[in-house]
Amino acid sequence: MTDQAAPATLDLLVFSDDATVRQQVKNGVGRRPAKGMPLVSWTEAATAEGVRLAIKDRQKAGRAPFAALVLDAETKKLGGMGLAHELFTELEQRPPVVLLTARPQDDWLAAWAKAEVVVPRPLDPLSLQEGVAKALRARRGSVTPAG
Repeated sequence: MTDQAAPATLDLLVFSDDATVRQQVKNGVGRRPAKGMPLVSWTEAATAEGVRLAIKDRQKAGRAPFAALVLDAETKKLGGMGLAHELFTELEQRPPVVLLTARPQDDWLAAWAKAEVVVPRPLDPLSLQEGVAKALRARRGSVTPAG
């Protein structure tokens, strides 16, 4: 077993132009997304460019990619859906995405963005925890079939 199989912390990124939403996500997910998972370490971004820079900074530093991205689809200018799609096409391996949406009819856009999980508003702590845990497990499942 390697260190990557059991990280000491899960580095997650939350993107929203609304600081209240970023705080709701961090509070909702809590210290760990699910029992048995490592503690969470958060990076916040208020702009799409901030997300891009955070990803590039990790690459330059030789650090592992973020374990998951939590992206707000309601962010102005380039929202979470467009950003998720952009990162899917530009990165060799994009981290799993949890997309925060306002409307059920946005599910088809979330599928276009290749989001692993959609969490609807109003944001509920249990839904956030379950969504992040599911996204993290989805990535693990792409390497090893779930049993």
